[in-house]
Amino acid sequence: MVSSVSIREVAPRDGLQNEEPVPTEAKVKLIDALSDTGVRRIEAVSFVHPKAIPQMADADEVWSRVTKNPDIRYSALIPNTRGAQRAIAAGLKEIEVVVSASDTHNRRNLNRSTEESVSDIAALIPLVHAAGATLEVIVATSFGCPFEGDIDPDRVAGIVARVRADGADRIAFGDTTGMATPRRVRDLLSSVRPDLLHFHNTRGTGLANILTALDLGITEFDASAGGIGGCPYAPGASGNVATEEVVHMLHDMGIDTGIDLDRLIETAAMAEKMLGRTLPSGVLRAGPRTRLV
Repeated sequence: MVSSVSIREVAPRDGLQNEEPVPTEAKVKLIDALSDTGVRRIEAVSFVHPKAIPQMADADEVWSRVTKNPDIRYSALIPNTRGAQRAIAAGLKEIEVVVSASDTHNRRNLNRSTEESVSDIAALIPLVHAAGATLEVIVATSFGCPFEGDIDPDRVAGIVARVRADGADRIAFGDTTGMATPRRVRDLLSSVRPDLLHFHNTRGTGLANILTALDLGITEFDASAGGIGGCPYAPGASGNVATEEVVHMLHDMGIDTGIDLDRLIETAAMAEKMLGRTLPSGVLRAGPRTRLV
């Protein structure tokens, strides 16, 4: 088993995009609080058209007001060239773009085919690199699609081969609606390997999938404080795997994350209060005590 794991906190973007819009100040406070937990990567904002995702309409203001921690790698999700230009102008050095392995989901999410998105990404890469930034390609619906069902691992592998050949810096696989199981994780990773995995816990398999991926040598994962998040264009896509649940499990296994679990739980509780509803995190429900006895 690995000795350390890197977690990218995605609550400020992936988490909040599926909630009712929250005030800019609350978003800034959430990012700043997460920055004090010891997490070293944060997906902070998304530069998407406000008509598509109104929850991210204030991305420029949020990013301008965040207290940047030099020890943290902040990133932004973009849908197209215009989004990339906005992210570059804002000074982001880590940029993510998404393409769905499912053509139907890609059309629902981005209003274009998977093939069109892959071609667009090829044109984005030199633009991002010219600005001194990196581009991560997230392959959504990698483990299954709510519209098309099973996704052939060879289709995912084909997308990865193309974007890597075009110069993509990193690859992530997204479990968009929580359809992944340990069996699906093994099947896909036996065909093609990403740099990072993003699991949802819709069907309660998030931690099992992470354990399976760890056994296969993957050491980078997305997670969301409190377990908030989902995809607005995928029915049933609720519940990212909760960061505090992942950290609690890993620390009990002797795997280092660099994250202060108590501070993380406090931040998840702050997010719960901000959203005004009970969040799905089991660790949060268990209270502040974090050590097993």
